[in-house]
Amino acid sequence: MLAPTNFWMGFAGLVFLVAGVFVLRKEILGARGWDRFILLGTVFVAASLATFAPEHFRGPEFVQMVVPRWIPARWFWPYFVGCALLAAATSLTLRKFVRLSSTLLAVMFSLFVCMIYLPSAIEHPTNRFTWIYVLRDLSFAGGSWALAGLHSRASSPQASRWMILFGRIVMATAAMFYGVQHLLHPGFAPGVPSEKLTPSWVPIPSVWAYLAGAILLASGIGLALNKKSRIAAASIGALMTFLTVFLYMVLLIRAHGGLEINEGLNYVADTLLYAGAALVVASALPGESVP
Repeated sequence: MLAPTNFWMGFAGLVFLVAGVFVLRKEILGARGWDRFILLGTVFVAASLATFAPEHFRGPEFVQMVVPRWIPARWFWPYFVGCALLAAATSLTLRKFVRLSSTLLAVMFSLFVCMIYLPSAIEHPTNRFTWIYVLRDLSFAGGSWALAGLHSRASSPQASRWMILFGRIVMATAAMFYGVQHLLHPGFAPGVPSEKLTPSWVPIPSVWAYLAGAILLASGIGLALNKKSRIAAASIGALMTFLTVFLYMVLLIRAHGGLEINEGLNYVADTLLYAGAALVVASALPGESVP
């Protein structure tokens, strides 16, 4: 059953990635320096959401893995979330109703944190991975809130400031926590910390972990102190994009069998979504252009 799911996950992600770049081509060509890269934030978010959507249509199997048992009509929610992810990806790609879709996306990720990941972290407070997952989805929510705030400046300037502030603080907290995790546990794959060890074919793996940890920690501190915060958020996005292309895409290409391919697709989309969230936060922050 994983084979068609994997195909549609990869196909959807690629289609939305290409379409997003095509729609933004004039803005990208007109931007200067790394501002071109920052513009790709919404494209990365949309492509990642589209990649995750087909997996939710696995229905009962997905329910058993993720949806809490106390939620009524458990069979319904994976399909609903899958449709919501596709709708949000389409909105961000076509740049239509972005304020509405980013707000709803932020609410959805916030609910995931409150209903799925935070209860698990409270139940297992000494398990570092439970907090990693809390901060991961909270970062996705923060990026979405920042995007909603960016598109609310004209109509609701006060609410816009609070939404962007939330996105900056959440991204800063997650980056600092992830940076420390990489410095303390260099044997695990860099990026969004996971339970996967760095593959043996990666040269000098500890160096990459320490480098990623240092970048995340320094960028998180810059975001938290609001010092060169736009550059700091863009640096997180650049790091995660680099790891998506040169680590997790290679893992996906080297994968064998449906389960390994599915895992590889999830790592690619997860890391790219985090990159997109960081770049969206960067786009919402005022200040210096990124050199």
